Amino acid sequence: MLELVIEQRRKSLGGFEVGRVLPFVQRRMVGPFVFFDHMGPVDFQPGLPRDVDVRPHPHIGLSTITYLFEGEIMHRDSVGSEQAIRPGEVNWMTAGRGITHSERFERARMEGGRMHGIQAWVALPEADEETDPAFTHYGTGDLPVFEEDGVRGRLVAGEAFGAKAGVKTHSPLFYIHWDLAPGARVELPAGGWERAAYVVTGTVEVEGQVFEAGRMAVFGPGHPAVLTASTQSIVIAVGGEPVGRRFIDWNFVSSSKERIEQAKADWRAGRMKLPDLDDGEFIPLPEMPKPVNPMS
Repeated sequence: MLELVIEQRRKSLGGFEVGRVLPFVQRRMVGPFVFFDHMGPVDFQPGLPRDVDVRPHPHIGLSTITYLFEGEIMHRDSVGSEQAIRPGEVNWMTAGRGITHSERFERARMEGGRMHGIQAWVALPEADEETDPAFTHYGTGDLPVFEEDGVRGRLVAGEAFGAKAGVKTHSPLFYIHWDLAPGARVELPAGGWERAAYVVTGTVEVEGQVFEAGRMAVFGPGHPAVLTASTQSIVIAVGGEPVGRRFIDWNFVSSSKERIEQAKADWRAGRMKLPDLDDGEFIPLPEMPKPVNPMS
């Protein structure tokens, strides 16, 4: 049963725009997925300014999932990682009690090219919110691929349809990339999990409604969730077991408002270590807007 439709909201990151889908005012999370950005597609020219890069910044209480359709991003973090990600691979970074990282478009700066992908966050279960920070890169061989009747799918993370991705997760979930030929039909994993499907490109039909690129269909648990492609389409399906209420402030996610305030204070005071191989600059904590005094 279709429960909610979410339209992406365009957000500028300075050098390019993203389509922000989650969190949404009527739906903060889908299972453990607490954040979902559609990056690009954007065509970068050689000589891309450095201010387009995402400078070092902090996270707590979550895992980030970077997944690309086109392009390359260089990741560096405070546990010593330096890893480029390319299409069909996964960079999975667990923030836990605290991590910092940067994302830079170094290949595009040299060669130009298109960048297109999804940046998602999953909230960690309460028992794992203060786990040690970690980073793992997964190649295409770690992500099961399946093809049938005009459907080519890749299991990016979690478990679905009897397959399990090599990506280590902290709670039950699924993350699927589908390439659909016109007329192809797919059904999201069944069960009592929260589930959603986001149209990256093309057009699909869901319960008689047409979904074009930039829209997410959120489904209620326990009911069939079927999509039919009207045109050649790319769809990302996500879902999983809820982990409970989460607070989000800037790049921090936690079950505790007090923990978020502590993280903000730590970042402001310089107590969070910068990436080992990228410690020359950082993004400062955004200032809270000052109250406007009413005119007398």
